[in-house]
Amino acid sequence: MSSRQASRVALVRTTDRALGVDRSIEALKTNPVRGKNVLVKPNFNTADRFPASTHNDTLTALVQKLWDMGAASIRLGERSYPPTQQVMQDKNIFALMEDLEVQVVNFDNLPEKGWVKVDAPDSHWRDGFRVARPVLEAECLVSTCCLKTHQYGGVFTMSLKLHVGVVPTSRHGFSYMDELHSSPNQRRMIAEINAPFSPDLVVLDGLEAFVDGGPMTGQQARGEVFLASTDRVALDAAGVAVLKHLGSNTQIMQPEIFEQEQIARAAELGLGAASASDIEIVPGNRESREYCGKIVNILDKG
Repeated sequence: MSSRQASRVALVRTTDRALGVDRSIEALKTNPVRGKNVLVKPNFNTADRFPASTHNDTLTALVQKLWDMGAASIRLGERSYPPTQQVMQDKNIFALMEDLEVQVVNFDNLPEKGWVKVDAPDSHWRDGFRVARPVLEAECLVSTCCLKTHQYGGVFTMSLKLHVGVVPTSRHGFSYMDELHSSPNQRRMIAEINAPFSPDLVVLDGLEAFVDGGPMTGQQARGEVFLASTDRVALDAAGVAVLKHLGSNTQIMQPEIFEQEQIARAAELGLGAASASDIEIVPGNRESREYCGKIVNILDKG
């Protein structure tokens, strides 16, 4: 048994996004947002429909919840795979965020000083990587992700993989994304991107999931679940357990959860839970208890 305090992951069984956001956050019994200037990092890798990208209803519910929790200000920041401006336009993000009094930060438009070089000599990156300065300097970072597999080497894409979007596609003629996606260490490199910063809150919308394929299109299953945590490693471990529960591909079903390279490397770096015994999964409402028990059993078995 680990001596570290268990990381709480709240689980809510629901088909209602607003309820899922509210109950999962409330079940954590913490408010890292009050009085803080908040930066929200969504999943806008592309503008493809949920679960490929963050559902606008989830984003709306999350922003409204953050205001209710006492956020001093809220910004949304992202770097997408196609041009970020086009992805946000296709998803109607600019108008939506204006109505919610949220400033949008397109990481593609950051000046040179808006990117911070991280040398990371102990990482699998050949010459380190750059991270968007707004992420590193955020007083409170809130991330929201989807539940899906990743057919291009990531195996799964949840809260750890979400943060690939804080690294530029390329800079000074060098493609960070080419290095990442061509490396046999891709999953370890994904974890290493997360080392310079730490989200204060992560919310996962698993109403539907890609159980094979992904991240843009894939085989879908109804997950009917929201997860929330202040520990991104614990949340990803619980998310993989949900994928196992739904029935996924061999890359998800065969390895033990903490043997998944993203999770193992993140745990090694001290970014969160190091084993299932470090995680406490709590139901966000009475209706979630049975589902919660199933996920706990899968997580404990690995």
